[in-house]
Amino acid sequence: MRQGGLASPVTPAHGRPANGTVRQPAVDWEQRYRRTVIIGDAVATAIVVAAIGGFFGARDAADWHEKWGILAFGTELLVLGSLAVNRSWAPTVLGQGAEEFRRLGRSLFTATVILALGGIALTSHNVKLWIFVAVPAIALVTMTVRYLLRLRLHRRRQDGRCLRPVLAAGSPATVRDLISRTRKFPHLGWRVDAVCTADGRWLDGDRLDGVPVVGRLTDVAGHVRRDGYRVVAITPDPHWSPERLQRLAWNLEGSDAEMVVAPVLMEVAGPRLHVDAVLGIPLLRVSMPAFTGGRRAVKEVVDRLGAAALLLLFAPLMVCVALLVALDSRGGVLYRQRRVGKDGREFTILKFRTMVAGADRARAELAALNEGAGPLFKLRRDPRVTRVGAVLRRYSVDELPQLLNVLTGSMSLVGPRPPLPEESASYGPDIRRRLLVKPGLTGLWQISGRSDLSWEEAVRLDLRYVEDWSLALDAVILWKTLRAVLHGQGAY
Repeated sequence: MRQGGLASPVTPAHGRPANGTVRQPAVDWEQRYRRTVIIGDAVATAIVVAAIGGFFGARDAADWHEKWGILAFGTELLVLGSLAVNRSWAPTVLGQGAEEFRRLGRSLFTATVILALGGIALTSHNVKLWIFVAVPAIALVTMTVRYLLRLRLHRRRQDGRCLRPVLAAGSPATVRDLISRTRKFPHLGWRVDAVCTADGRWLDGDRLDGVPVVGRLTDVAGHVRRDGYRVVAITPDPHWSPERLQRLAWNLEGSDAEMVVAPVLMEVAGPRLHVDAVLGIPLLRVSMPAFTGGRRAVKEVVDRLGAAALLLLFAPLMVCVALLVALDSRGGVLYRQRRVGKDGREFTILKFRTMVAGADRARAELAALNEGAGPLFKLRRDPRVTRVGAVLRRYSVDELPQLLNVLTGSMSLVGPRPPLPEESASYGPDIRRRLLVKPGLTGLWQISGRSDLSWEEAVRLDLRYVEDWSLALDAVILWKTLRAVLHGQGAY
């Protein structure tokens, strides 16, 4: 049974109705969402091109057709063609992750290069306007439109709609982990509707964490073709040999299912993974993390320029906050604390003071009430926090002075959380990898729950950032930080 519309709930893929008919998942929303994104890109591009062509072309109306009309029409075709060639409308990347915006950026960059080369070949002076004004404006508008569409999609997924029905096949432990993650992060768009295990059974009445176990690992293809699952998630199990995985992929050909295989390197993803054919053997190549090089140099420039721009933007707010802090309680306006940065080097972090003077000396008396995860010290209702400080902490305004740390190079706009010296002293070799990069004003921990995260989850997110860092991921984190700050979730 298929249900149309972006807001339509996905019919559970497992099981059969009482009348014996096969229950099929409703996936019309995927195609509708893809069409909506394509139309949004086309309309946004047309509006920007028409506005620029109309405004500047009106000054030279006699030659509008040759100088402006052709360039405007050509720019729009070039941008849309580049989006199509770079597979920016592929359903697998729409609505989640940084890859969607990475492909969008790559497409617009490609269009810019082709436009510049065309302008040089045709010796056209008017092409500069389209390169330096039109394409950046198109990027701004299309990214905004896509982000708004993504927010709309994620709201529906939070309500259990617009989800892809998933058949998970693997060992019970790894499948249980997958089920837990899909339930914790519904915005990713997966819902595990059925499970296949090696023996086709599980101890809890043939259900695994509430999801029915429908068969053995050898039955996966048959269940997919009969019940119409959109994703087949293969998790680690001794059963999965290369030959069996290849045979399963062949058996799934012609179906609408996407086969997804979880690699052994679970926390390595994004631009570091590449599939190469060597001597006729498909190999998963994992490149080294980028701690130096051109991309890091670009990040340094973006950090310094971004920090300077944000300091100018928030200067009036910071002056007002400083006055409120000074009037609310005795003590200095800024709070200075030693933290550990890149390669274990200590630096002084700056914050607006949110506690009473001498709060550090009172920490030992509150140690028994600690609610923080791992070595962190946190209290939801810390008696040392001032009235103004509670508001500053909720909306992370107290961290604005750290822009000075970014400007001077001891921190980055995006990175792992900066630890205390006593905290980093307890790190093992694995956790010390957090110190391979500069700590950040924000990061994956900031947009994933902050103080509500367990210690293990916070460390996992920081290590994931260190391993899989990219400029596109930084852009997504910065964008999502604004929403996390406004909601105040996990801040205390």
